[in-house]
Amino acid sequence: MRAGDRPGSLDQATSDFVAARPQLFGIAYRVLGSAVEAEDILQEAWLRWQSTDRAGIEEPVAFLSTVTARLAINLAQSARVRRESYTGPWLPEPLDTSADPQLGAERAEALDLAVLFLLEKLNPVERAAYVLREAFDYPYRRIAEVLETSEANTRQLVTRARRRLAAERREPVGRAAHRRLLEVFLDAARTGDLAVLEEVLTEDIVSYSDGGGTRGASKIPVSGLPHVSRYLAAFAPRFWPRTDVRWVEANGRPAVLVSEDGNAKVLLCADVSARGIERLLWVMNPAKLVPYVASLDA
Repeated sequence: MRAGDRPGSLDQATSDFVAARPQLFGIAYRVLGSAVEAEDILQEAWLRWQSTDRAGIEEPVAFLSTVTARLAINLAQSARVRRESYTGPWLPEPLDTSADPQLGAERAEALDLAVLFLLEKLNPVERAAYVLREAFDYPYRRIAEVLETSEANTRQLVTRARRRLAAERREPVGRAAHRRLLEVFLDAARTGDLAVLEEVLTEDIVSYSDGGGTRGASKIPVSGLPHVSRYLAAFAPRFWPRTDVRWVEANGRPAVLVSEDGNAKVLLCADVSARGIERLLWVMNPAKLVPYVASLDA
């Protein structure tokens, strides 16, 4: 029995859970891509922790992280079905990471909005294995215990996830270069400067708008340099004139919050490589945008 953990000691249980909470949230959020769903997972993990015989548990963080990862995998499996019927493209829920750049992890991996978006293409077990290894630096043996599989299979899961992500995404640039290119893009998008847009966007650029059914959001991705650049140029005079922009941070990257009359309309994020802007991610769904804005001013 650990010191201070008397049978029925809710104070110790609470202290252990609070200490582990940043890591637990970081795991659940990365597996699910949703802060709301991650909070639901943490609530369930807390209930299970309360009802567990804690006297024989020597490593509360290990126990809680295992429970959290397994709950997140189960929820991710049902979430995939729900997202298939989502109106328009589904993008992860953005988070303000200015206070915690790594979001409870050893490294700020699997946190970039573009990476979370691509992780949706993995099955939940692959995703969890990748997250635990790349962000939290769990040894393969420990991940195998969490996933209830062999260490050899765990290595295969992580390797497969790495390969799929590498095939889908080019090496991103650093924060300073990211911001500079996004600034150039923003100026061109606001003025409808087609020539500059064609310079900063890649040939295979894809623009995703997540409106969750709200007005004004494209229900299909716009793909390819000619289509995206012309779409943005035509879009400019209708969208930008009455808006204000604010530079913010979302998921460890510079982003732009666009507002009209004091009301947030869209969070613009980008996936940027040395080639230019590879993906544009427009988060417009109020269910995702409102909590993000509230966190900025908290």
